[in-house]
Amino acid sequence: MKKILVVDDAQLNRELLYDILKDDYIVDMAGDGEETLEKLRAYHRETAALLLDLRMPKMDGFAVIEEMKRNNWIKKIPILIISGEDAIEIENQCFELGASDFIHKPFVHSIVKNRVKNAIELFTCKNQLEQTVEKQARTLKKQYQIIQMQAEKLREAKPFNRLMMEYRSAIVEVETKLKVLNEEFSQEYNRNPFESIKSRLKSPESIYEKMERKGFPVTVESIRENLADVAGLRVICSFPDDIYRLADLFIKQDDIILIRRKDYIKNPKPNGYRSLHLILDVPIFLSEGKKYMKVEVQFRTIAMDFWASLEHKLKYKKDVGDTDEIVEQLKSCADSIERLDYQMQEIRNKIDQSRV
Repeated sequence: MKKILVVDDAQLNRELLYDILKDDYIVDMAGDGEETLEKLRAYHRETAALLLDLRMPKMDGFAVIEEMKRNNWIKKIPILIISGEDAIEIENQCFELGASDFIHKPFVHSIVKNRVKNAIELFTCKNQLEQTVEKQARTLKKQYQIIQMQAEKLREAKPFNRLMMEYRSAIVEVETKLKVLNEEFSQEYNRNPFESIKSRLKSPESIYEKMERKGFPVTVESIRENLADVAGLRVICSFPDDIYRLADLFIKQDDIILIRRKDYIKNPKPNGYRSLHLILDVPIFLSEGKKYMKVEVQFRTIAMDFWASLEHKLKYKKDVGDTDEIVEQLKSCADSIERLDYQMQEIRNKIDQSRV
């Protein structure tokens, strides 16, 4: 049986509450605030709930609550105010101080039992949830420390640094090929097929975490074999047809090997994301000869790139409210972006045709 503490300067009220609750709880009693704090100091860890009167000699209920807050007991013990006060202001003041519920005098047997039961169950669930979250936080912190430690070992390993150099070289090769195509389009058609190129190399932490998560050994050969996105480029185009034209021209080059193609423009993700993803084998030329490296290249429009950056913030920011509503708004925006991209493309085509 859980232990509860009933506090009221009127003996009759204490006895009434004792009779109501004695079959379900171990009921201890106190007649004023000072006695209450003495008992809480002795067994606050065992106290499942506090039924607290407001108007008492020596120390009133408000002072008890303040002391409980100072000792951090209020986070573990639900406080149910027992009072004859009917003023809304008093109830609001109690709730603002941290009280869980209000039991009005004269006592109604069923209401007292249910409110005490509900308050204890709610706090029990809350405390269990907090403990679970704390445990998960400790586990995540430990995992993060392991990742950091292993990532540092990778950074210090000469074969890993050699691998990263090769991936950087592959990024340079892709950028060069794309810039040559861009220059040719500029000369032949008086416009550019893309607006910008952004590149990134996966960090040692991200590499280690992904290899561990997928169950692969964390070795240079395993990274080379099993990860396709260590080297990545994002090509930002003005119009959807530029994406397909540029991608087709790029993969037709005789030294580029297409490994995998994912078209999220024609087949958008459920959240509305639209982009063309290519996994490629790209040649790099080293002193010992030619070697192929995997590179991921993503093609998307300017508007979709802006959308993706916003969606990324939502995904990794933990304290965002109304997440479901924001997700729905983002999906609607993605659909609007698609319509706008194709409308702008149509306008551009009309302008180009008028020049012929």
